[in-house]
Amino acid sequence: MQNNKSLEEKLNELENVRALRDLVDNFSILADEKEVWKQTELFTNDASVESYVNGELTSSLKGTKEIGEAFDGYLANFETVYHSNGQHVVTINGNKAEGTLYCRVDLISSENGKKINNTSAVSYKDEYVYENGSWLIAKRTSNFVWNERKELNQ
Repeated sequence: MQNNKSLEEKLNELENVRALRDLVDNFSILADEKEVWKQTELFTNDASVESYVNGELTSSLKGTKEIGEAFDGYLANFETVYHSNGQHVVTINGNKAEGTLYCRVDLISSENGKKINNTSAVSYKDEYVYENGSWLIAKRTSNFVWNERKELNQ
């Protein structure tokens, strides 16, 4: 297979792949820090977020205000939020891109004096848009693949 891209095109592609990785990693870090309103700045104004558990739609959010309010309310249930991002594969087409990100999420709460860890494996299917000099999330579809709940022994 021949690659006829110029060095400049290759560098531009690498810069965009890196910027998209930074976008999803920053999204996770801001969730861990419960900086939900900073997190919403990583979305387009009309972004949508859909979540599926066991293949069933459990929530559908539209716009940064609705997304922020839902994220804020959900994360308030947990003392500790911890995302571990894995593979991230993207396809870039001009000012749009699509990506898949694998992630493990640990959500720790206190229940009856015990620490409970809710661990989920999540795959995100994302659509990104390049606007005003930055990549943003236009659509995120969260697929919760499995979940484990257990008491932490500390």
